[in-house]
Amino acid sequence: MDNSSEQASTDAGGSVRLARWIGRNWARVGYARRVEPTWLEVNAHDILMPDLSSSLAGLKIAQLSDIHGGGHLPADYIDRAIDLTMAEKPDVIALTGDFIHKGYQHIEDVARLLSRLRAPMGVFAVLGNHDFSVRNALGFRRHRGLHAAVAGRLEDQGIRVLRNQSFSLERGDQRVFLAGLDDLWSRECKPDDALRDLCPLTPRIVMAHNPQTVHLLGEHRCDLMLSGHTHGGQINWPGLGRILLGRKGSQFAAGLYRHESTHVYVNKGVGFGWRFRFGVRPEIAVFTLRPDADSGLGVNQLKGSGDAL
Repeated sequence: MDNSSEQASTDAGGSVRLARWIGRNWARVGYARRVEPTWLEVNAHDILMPDLSSSLAGLKIAQLSDIHGGGHLPADYIDRAIDLTMAEKPDVIALTGDFIHKGYQHIEDVARLLSRLRAPMGVFAVLGNHDFSVRNALGFRRHRGLHAAVAGRLEDQGIRVLRNQSFSLERGDQRVFLAGLDDLWSRECKPDDALRDLCPLTPRIVMAHNPQTVHLLGEHRCDLMLSGHTHGGQINWPGLGRILLGRKGSQFAAGLYRHESTHVYVNKGVGFGWRFRFGVRPEIAVFTLRPDADSGLGVNQLKGSGDAL
């Protein structure tokens, strides 16, 4: 084969590879736009908890996060998420913030949809940065009263909003504490207010929209933190990873982590602002609490630092 034939063969091979690359990624873009944003999954986890009494073993908590209510969501989509949640028959439902995407317009619609949520031990919520109308860590608020309006309408629907407060989940004379913290970026996140008066020997769960809140807990006991905020980056592109998450955001991107003595679960969320997800399907997370056979180690002796499990 002469040089011109070899060059033509090389050029043809390169064109085929380029066409395949374009076709493959164009298909991925179509999938990420049309399929995955509303393709809900239910992810179940057993959580080992020190000092958990036998009467509370098997306690089931369902978590929804980052609904981002607005006209950009399909009309029946949140209803479907609620149906899937209720089908799990949880004892407790935890809602971890960003109920609306922006402004006041859709608060009433989101609260009405969430009013169908019911659980024997209660439905609880914390507020996210979008509920505070805060879009970055600088803390600037476009609508200073938005968070109060969101919290008020949720409370009207029987959803207890925990704002740096704790609640005792009880069966008989045994209990687990459930605490809720205001969003990290709101500048109103006060872990001491919620946690300082709780018995240190009683298991506790903390709801906090932003998983980075775990760094503010200090010496306070927290067996499980339920968070959201990241959407898992919304994109986990082959070969590129979570391109929308920086180094800090990637520390707790999605799923279950161990930070010191705390399990941190980062929910990928239900909604979206920008309709595009790839490799990070929206989710309902369900946790079943189990006694930890090694609980004699003590809550402050476990090791780890933001490691995925």
